[in-house]
Amino acid sequence: MLPATPDSLTLDVKRIAAISLDLDDTLWPIWPTIERAERVLHAWLMREAPRTANLLVTPGVLRELREATAKERSDLAHDLSALRRESIRAALKRSGEDPALAEPAFDIFFAERQRVELYDDALPALKWLSERYPLVAVSNGNADVHRTGVGRWFRSAFNAREFGSGKPHAPIFRAAAASVGLLPKDVLHVGDDAALDVVGALGAGMQAAWLVRDERPWEHDARPQLVVPNLHALCVALQAGGA
Repeated sequence: MLPATPDSLTLDVKRIAAISLDLDDTLWPIWPTIERAERVLHAWLMREAPRTANLLVTPGVLRELREATAKERSDLAHDLSALRRESIRAALKRSGEDPALAEPAFDIFFAERQRVELYDDALPALKWLSERYPLVAVSNGNADVHRTGVGRWFRSAFNAREFGSGKPHAPIFRAAAASVGLLPKDVLHVGDDAALDVVGALGAGMQAAWLVRDERPWEHDARPQLVVPNLHALCVALQAGGA
């Protein structure tokens, strides 16, 4: 198990000319946001499509439909918005209600999904980091940096849906570096997902910091240059390394 404490022994701070950041579970916890958005969606369906709402009354049913849709529509694997919309459409069809309601229903869900509650360390860290490095958001999720309120800290933002592919594949990391005029070797990527964020970034030629807010085992051969328990610790490690 890698320790969830700052350790910049292998991190080459002098090389870092920009930082790319994951969003969900890095700047805010994602599941409280999704669960609240699903409750708001269910309330809307109770008014507009009650049979579908009754189908989905059991917690997790919509998520199960979404997973089934993901298996059936592998072409949408990089597009969480489309998967969510199609899962709602599947529920409407199963209930015998108008599948066209999937569009406004998704809009209700999506608006609520942008109402995130940042971790306490997120805003101070974004301010500190953005004063020293250009920041780029790199996410497989469908959060919008501007609608979530963090857009002012970022020079650019990439998500899998708009880009056409996501993490851990190298192109999205390379595009993030190129958006601020750099090569991947000059960028530090920070994220919570060991495979998508750390292994993906390392494979693209970046340095990587694993943000692990709880103790979890490291299960990959490639290892991050830095492990931190929160974003404040990231800033401390960068400052200690000469940032």
